[in-house]
Amino acid sequence: MTGIETISEQRCHDGVQGFYRHHSESCRGPMRFAVYQPPRATREACPVLYFLAGLTCTEETATIKAGAQRLAAELGLILVMPDTSPRGTDIDGATGDWEFGEGAGFYVDATQSPWASRFRMHSYVASELPALMAQHFPVDGERAGITGHSMGGHGALTIALRHSQRFRSVSAFAPIVAPTQVPWGQKAFPRYLGEDVARWADYDACELVRRQTFDGTILIDQGEADGFLTTQLKPELFDQACAEGGQSLVLRRHAGYDHSYYFITSFIEDHLRHHAEALGRL
Repeated sequence: MTGIETISEQRCHDGVQGFYRHHSESCRGPMRFAVYQPPRATREACPVLYFLAGLTCTEETATIKAGAQRLAAELGLILVMPDTSPRGTDIDGATGDWEFGEGAGFYVDATQSPWASRFRMHSYVASELPALMAQHFPVDGERAGITGHSMGGHGALTIALRHSQRFRSVSAFAPIVAPTQVPWGQKAFPRYLGEDVARWADYDACELVRRQTFDGTILIDQGEADGFLTTQLKPELFDQACAEGGQSLVLRRHAGYDHSYYFITSFIEDHLRHHAEALGRL
């Protein structure tokens, strides 16, 4: 494929699981992403679902651990799993801290030096990657959904709320819903976005949903045994914000489940069916 380097492709549930690399204009360097093409993609354009992973993760994490390919093959959904940040940036302080920098892009467009030069994951996921998919893969760009886990759940919610004309369905697993109010966001946002807290609101799902709702129901699953539940995630804040903003929300809490991909793989089928229904596959 012109402009895309194929790292590997494997047969999977009669479809193709591929890993790719390209030069990103948004992030000004190489970016990796994974794509699962169901069998139906050889015959027609298919709806596409983007899965955004969390802190420390790569394009391989959800691809390998979530167990989404079997049902995606059945439903005829293309799955896209991007990396969580640019890599090899050579920016001082970009590595060595799992909560910030490489592997922790927080799906924002950084405005502060030196991060603004490379860390533009919001534009990458919301605009550049969908355009790349439309150019090189058999996707139906009019039927796109987005989901994610933890930091990626934060990305999915904020990108969907800000680009509701581009995404027709949204869900999240254990998302960071109020980064402006929790330690993860309060650590990363000043460095990426500056000290003006008002600017942080564009990347806070609770703030966004009060002023602009999503046309459709948002699905969120949260484990009650999640070690980050009370300090970093606080789903009750999004529940309240959705009630105030008039947003349709299904928030499901599950006793005994933690923050791991064992939790995600337990409920991934519900999420795929949620998106498939909204995207016209059910």
